[in-house]
Amino acid sequence: MVRIRMTDIIPLIGIPEPKQGAIKYDIPCPCCDDKPKGKHLNINLELDVFRCPRCGFSGGVFDLYAFYSGVNRKNAREVLLARLDLRDGNRAATTVPRQKLLQPQSIDCPITDLDTRHETYTSLLSRLSLASDHRQNLLNRGLTDEMIQCLGYKTTPMVGTTILAKQLLSEGFYLSGVPGFYHNDEGQWTFIKNFRGILIPVRNHEGKIQGLQLRRDDVSKRKFRWVSSAGRQDGSKAECWTHLVGPPQETVIITEGPMKADVIYALTGQSVLAVPGVNSLNHLKATLKYLKENGTKQIMTAFDMDYLTNPHVTNGYRDLSSILATLGLPYGTFLWNPDHKGLDDYVWEYCYHQGS
Repeated sequence: MVRIRMTDIIPLIGIPEPKQGAIKYDIPCPCCDDKPKGKHLNINLELDVFRCPRCGFSGGVFDLYAFYSGVNRKNAREVLLARLDLRDGNRAATTVPRQKLLQPQSIDCPITDLDTRHETYTSLLSRLSLASDHRQNLLNRGLTDEMIQCLGYKTTPMVGTTILAKQLLSEGFYLSGVPGFYHNDEGQWTFIKNFRGILIPVRNHEGKIQGLQLRRDDVSKRKFRWVSSAGRQDGSKAECWTHLVGPPQETVIITEGPMKADVIYALTGQSVLAVPGVNSLNHLKATLKYLKENGTKQIMTAFDMDYLTNPHVTNGYRDLSSILATLGLPYGTFLWNPDHKGLDDYVWEYCYHQGS
């Protein structure tokens, strides 16, 4: 029996075609994507299936063809055999191993637009609280209660995450395509809860929350992690967004990590641009262009002092220097007593504790 593939019907129904070599790709869902950049319908070319995690629209080759062409689903195969001239078996049948067809597939959801993420994250954080030990940690860094409230830091929810997701959905917030949310084994939306720690909103130049970082408790390595639900059913992967705190100024500091940037700005009033790591510069160029177009004339880097001895960090710093040179932004480097790893630690110790 001739097998009709998803690649056979795509040219017939007028939907966007995949890039060469793609196994799966995303297009606007005809049932629920009402925004121009929405792409929630995942088409799997290897398994010949499609699914939208937002509205549940799903099926196989004949389902998709019937929807777009308007033919009856029962007649879709016969219609396609005729249109593709396959009635007499003009093409050898193709098969997929049975075990592969039966294997459940975990399909990540493409990340949704910024405004949707911002609205969902803002509502989520408004429902959470900040534990006393986390508040004290932030106060010890030099932040005040007013600053903490303004920044929106909260403690990760370790229970009731399914109820939180249900509340958000009932109020009209989208969870599909928002990193951190996914469908659990019972098919219910929920929020990731692997580690206890402080949730840190990562914001763009408009103050909109692009994603969340987590400062994990009781770990010595990789303390800061992105909140991501990649690899879980209908989950989404976080991107390495930059974080800008403060308005564009003639001189802007670049440092590593949004919490560090928030503390430096709170203590000095100097605008700070944070990258998630000196080796994670994917979104940096666009933010630097925005700063330059809005009056920034100089960049001062302020990475942890171990960049002087850590070759991995040194290579990332070289890449950063190349980007700044390409954009024509003069730059320099802040140096301080290496007994204090970060600029935030140094400023808090010498400018506030010692009053100098």
